[in-house]
Amino acid sequence: MISRQKALHVADIARTKKAEDIVILDMRKLSNITDFFVLLSAGSTRRAQAITDNIQKGLLEVKEPISNIEGYQEARWILIDGYDVVVHIFHNDLRRFYNLEGLWSDAPRVRLCRAKRKKRLKKISKRK
Repeated sequence: MISRQKALHVADIARTKKAEDIVILDMRKLSNITDFFVLLSAGSTRRAQAITDNIQKGLLEVKEPISNIEGYQEARWILIDGYDVVVHIFHNDLRRFYNLEGLWSDAPRVRLCRAKRKKRLKKISKRK
């Protein structure tokens, strides 16, 4: 799975557990640490942990490795290091405080609606 597909896959997985304000930043031209950041918010620590568990399970199902998960116990800012895709799961107030979107404002955003549209088109074509 290429990095962009992996980031979109993570966003879809997170959406199933009611993640909020999902943003994917393309970091390839700005950082040599990772290709994509997936930023999302959770309204509670329990929801943040559920999103993390679901992402971990979903990536393992498609045989995508995870290097490390940080911050799971406190669940205020959970970081999932998937090598080429790094996921940041924030509690709402911490996301505003750290403002990674502002810090990395030069990074292009990946459009999420395209992934949704492709899924809808696949479903429609299967019906015919």
